[in-house]
Amino acid sequence: MPKELFGTDGIRGEPGAPPLDDATLYRVGSALGHFLLEREASPRVLVGMDTRESGPHIARQIAAGLAVYGVAVTSAGILTTPGIAYLVRAKGFSAGVVISASHNPYHDNGVKLFAATGMKFPDEVEERLEREILSSAPIVHARRVALRDDSSLAREYLNFLRSRAIAGAHLAGMKLVLDCANGAASTLGPELFRSLGATVTAIHDQPNGRNINAASGSLHPEDLRKAVLESGAAIGVAFDGDADRAMLVSSTGRIVDGDGVLLATALYLKSIGQLKGARVVGTSMANLGLERALGAEGIALSRVPVGDRYVLEEMLRSGCNLGGEQSGHVIFLDDATTGDGLLTALKMVCLVALLGPLDNLVHSLKIFPQTIVNVKVRSKPPLESLPEFARELISATRALGDSGRIVVRYSGTEPKARVMVEAESEEDVARWAEALASAIRSAIGA
Repeated sequence: MPKELFGTDGIRGEPGAPPLDDATLYRVGSALGHFLLEREASPRVLVGMDTRESGPHIARQIAAGLAVYGVAVTSAGILTTPGIAYLVRAKGFSAGVVISASHNPYHDNGVKLFAATGMKFPDEVEERLEREILSSAPIVHARRVALRDDSSLAREYLNFLRSRAIAGAHLAGMKLVLDCANGAASTLGPELFRSLGATVTAIHDQPNGRNINAASGSLHPEDLRKAVLESGAAIGVAFDGDADRAMLVSSTGRIVDGDGVLLATALYLKSIGQLKGARVVGTSMANLGLERALGAEGIALSRVPVGDRYVLEEMLRSGCNLGGEQSGHVIFLDDATTGDGLLTALKMVCLVALLGPLDNLVHSLKIFPQTIVNVKVRSKPPLESLPEFARELISATRALGDSGRIVVRYSGTEPKARVMVEAESEEDVARWAEALASAIRSAIGA
């Protein structure tokens, strides 16, 4: 059954309006509390958030809902999404709640829920929570909950990250630039790498509640690239607002996305006999160039739908220990249960220290021209039910053959259809992307 509230990355919206109005947020907390209390006598929930000004209010509403069922709530304050996922598992919490809209601008926010395993709840649990959240049952209000941040939790997470550095990699004196997106990594990122001896230049590391992701971070690497070239840094890393993704810039200014990270780390893990199954899990958006570069080294690429939860599910099913998304979510399953931008940055910085320039680590990755066209839509019927779109898709698929790929899907968090076309020539990419987007726009465009 399609979910109404939970998209591919939790609940998203504009604070104050459904589904992030106070009543719904309260019901999110009470539904989660009810669910947890059915499974254990004294559940404990960890709450954390990124730097958006709306975060504390949202956290208080959810905590009040949890309090209806006597759930003890601990606040980590500002912390990355993967930091909460790690601490939930490591500290034995019953669940985790992250208040964040990831890479979206400050006026958006969201709620992500994690099970005791440090993984997102499965679809059937989210569906059960939705039914309770959306029910017409009367709200039983509890007293307001005061949340006090426990700063020791961030220190514990940083200690974990330091322990995952690659053995033999020496970062002393290495020049790095970190674009913190004015988000949750603004303090943690520089502290992590400075504690390992690196010389760190941090940019966009002064959050004010409204500048998160603003012309910065993983979606806007221009400032990072400029800073890397001007400072002569060995590598630059850009995080997003909740630091669950990382994009890289090489010493020569080359931008390296999640595909490049997957290639470099897969080749390294294979070289030391630690790439399980000689396979990497990616999504439908992974560039054809990655598939071919891996294939040349005897490594298979398994594709799943977009969403780190689907990447993780396939990794667990198939026994793989490396997977991720082009957007910079990369899961090192031997280390963590979720994509972690700081962990990804640490692994890649260590590889550069051990093996040499980032450009060399990704030299075999030849990127096929690719474009993504976002089309605002007023509804989300099955795409195959749109006659004009179906005809264009057949024509495009026949024309591109084995030398291209087409992926068309609805966004899990926004009222948009995303049209991705990849081919050997930019002309084919532009032509078919516009043809497909136009067909969707004419049928259901907003």
